[in-house]
Order: sequence, then structure tokens, then C-alpha cells
Amino acid sequence: MENIWLLAFLLPIVVTKAAIIVGGGVGGGGGGVWIGGGINTPTTPTASSNLNRAYTALQAWKSAITDDPTGVTKSWAGPNVCSYKGVFCSESRDFMGNPAGPVVAAIDLNHANLQGTLVKELSFLTDLSIFHLNTNRFTGIIPSSFRDFSSLTELDLSNNQFSGPFPTQVLYIPNLVYLDLRFNTFSGPVPEDLFNKKLDAIFLNNNLFDGELPQNLGNSPASVINLANNRFTGTIPFSLGYVGIKEILFLNNQLTGCVPQGIGMWSDLQVLDVSSNSLMGHLPDSLSCLSGIEVLNFANNKLSGELPDLVCSLRRLLNLTVAANFFSGLSQDCDRLLFRNVGFDFSLNCIPGKDMQRPEPDCSIVPGGGLSCLRIPSTKPLVCVGL
Repeated sequence: MENIWLLAFLLPIVVTKAAIIVGGGVGGGGGGVWIGGGINTPTTPTASSNLNRAYTALQAWKSAITDDPTGVTKSWAGPNVCSYKGVFCSESRDFMGNPAGPVVAAIDLNHANLQGTLVKELSFLTDLSIFHLNTNRFTGIIPSSFRDFSSLTELDLSNNQFSGPFPTQVLYIPNLVYLDLRFNTFSGPVPEDLFNKKLDAIFLNNNLFDGELPQNLGNSPASVINLANNRFTGTIPFSLGYVGIKEILFLNNQLTGCVPQGIGMWSDLQVLDVSSNSLMGHLPDSLSCLSGIEVLNFANNKLSGELPDLVCSLRRLLNLTVAANFFSGLSQDCDRLLFRNVGFDFSLNCIPGKDMQRPEPDCSIVPGGGLSCLRIPSTKPLVCVGL
């Protein structure tokens, strides 16, 4: 995923902003389109000023790095920041399109195992487009000055030890399209404005976020949203706007209520995982509108009723998991799934005549039996375009 994103956003940089990129990367997730290493290039006065500010920023950051087991920052000496390991420069251009000298366009320190904190001076890197710090040991909070990253498109702070509330300063980065905060210890609620941003990927999984999910979740134009393994409560928001989302993961939170009928509006959805929550009631008819769905995971909830044909007849379905719920029957098409090339796990339910079901006493009282999940009122069969 990291390499795909790096290539996707680096290529426009190379075409529109850069003629050559110099420097040297650090292991693991850096991509392969950077060239050169330690190359000295002529600079204009403006570029020289930018590189001087970059030198100040990187030296301030180096002083805040307390452990560098692989010696990445040993090369961070002297004014030629384009020769620093993990720092990448590109040729900038002036308003007439003429070469204007190198600027720092990317930092890729993925898998460097660095320990330390981030510093406010990093915002001096106003030409920075890519900032990747996956798999290090950085701690503390994100500096408020990060809002000044006017050129930044990708921010990957995943798999570190950052803490504190959601870093709202990232919402002010005007060109950001990729935000990855997963595998940290951020906590507290997630702001509504996150889902109003023109982000294409939002990774918040494996943190300590809590509270209810904002009702404008569906406003996000992102193609991937991962909210898994947090402490979110309340219901899955019903208000849905954009239809371009392809993958959304709610698994392993504390969500309650029904699977909302509005889910069917995500017509491009390929992966939906709501497993390991406390969802109840029946599945909505609108799931039949997910014509491109490949993976549906409802396992480890308190869902009930008969598993309907509307779900089991989805033609692109590759995996359907409803294990550890309270479903009381399988429709005819669901029985046929057993003979299709589809992964289908319906164990630990209450389906008569099937193996590996719950013991009878567990099925005598269905959780949420009185819960009335919203259905679109109609005397006619559901028409997906009508959603």
C-alpha cells in the first residue's frame, strides 16, 4: 500500500515540479523512483534560502532523536541536505516554469527504528510533499506547526508511539490526500471535519479513539476508511453522501444498534467489515445493492433473523462471514453458497440442522429481539437506484 501511494503521488511531482530527484532512501517502504545520492546541484538564491531553512529544520529534528540504532542520521551533517539519508530533493521551478534549484520534497524514514519526538521546525519544509515515518519509536504529540505543510500530500505516522487527542492540525494541511495514524495511542473523539476533507485514504485503526462516530462519516470522498480496533461507541452513521468508497472497516469496536439501510448507497463498496461489535437486529435489504462487494464480515455480533437471499445472491461475493451471531435460518441462495467458490462461515448461530451451531439454551432468547431496524417503506421490491 505504501509503495503504491508513493508512486501515485511522486509521479506528478516529477512531472510538474521536478526535473531530477537526489538523495538516498531508508529501507522498507520508500519506493524506487528516486535517483542519485549526495549529488551537489547549483542553487538559485531562492532555492538556497529554502535549503538553509531545511538545514535548520533537520538539525533541530536530529537533536530531538535520542536513539538511532541503524545510524540513519549520521549522514545528517553539513549544509547539503539533499545528501542526507532518507531526505529527497527535487528540482523546483519558478512561476515561468524555469528550473529554480533543488528543494526538499520528501522524507522517507520508514522502518528506521528511530526514537525521539517531532519538532515544530519541521514546518520550515514548505515544499515537502511526502512525509513517511512508518515503524519507528517516535513519541509525544504532533506539533501544531504541521498545519503549515502547504505542499504535503501524504502523511504516514503509523506504527509509532504518538499519543494525545486526534491531531487536528492535520486538518489544516490544504493538499493532504493520504492520512495514516494507525498503530499509535491517539485517544478521544474523532472530529467531524476529518470527513469533510478531500482525503482519499484515512487509516485510524489500532488506536484508542472513542466516542460516537461523526454523523457526517458518509461525506468523506475517501476510497478507504479504516476505523478498526478502537473504542468507538454508538451506531454506524446513517447519513451517507459520497458513493465512491471501496473499503470500510468498523471491526472490533463497541458499536451498537442496526446495520443501517444506507449502507446500500455505497454502490462501489468492495469490502465491509463490521465484525466484533454489538450490532443487533436483521440485515438490511439494501445490502443487495452492493453489486461490487467481495468481502462481507458480520461475525461476532448479535444479529438475528434469517440470512436472506438478498445477501447470498451477490455475484461478486468471495467471502461471507456471519459466524457467532443469532441467525435462525439460511435462505435458499445461502444454502447454495456452500457449492459456490465462496468462503462462507455461518458457525455458532442458531440454524436448525446445521453443524457447529450454538447450544439450544443460547438461542432461547435472541439479543435485541425487540429492536426494529429501519427499512425503507415500500410495497414494491427494493430498487437500488431509489436509494
